[in-house]
Amino acid sequence: MKEKAILAYFSSPEQAKQAEKKLSSLGTIDTQIDRISRYPAEGGIEQINNPITGNITSLPGMTMDAATTSNSASVLLANDVTASGISDGGQEAIDGRDILLTAVVDESVHKRALKIVRKEGGLV
Repeated sequence: MKEKAILAYFSSPEQAKQAEKKLSSLGTIDTQIDRISRYPAEGGIEQINNPITGNITSLPGMTMDAATTSNSASVLLANDVTASGISDGGQEAIDGRDILLTAVVDESVHKRALKIVRKEGGLV
């Protein structure tokens, strides 16, 4: 039995859950739904950044709500176009799709699984 993985991006958790539910009828081997971001973070921001008090952890922390884990990551993120607050940076094809459905299916049902994901609004 060969397995195939599907990575599908959705606009909402509800869309991904609906696709996951329909995929289960095909006998999925494993599924997982996660919220993704192009910014590294661990545990989220623990405090509110207040520019008036001077309590600012970093530019990305203030403008992009990105909780960085190192100074190097913070410096790199500060160079992103979204750090200025003037642009959202586009994110190209997955713009607005921050929900990732990962599914592992048997190779024999892979094409049907892809159709289900696309029908539910997923971008594969």
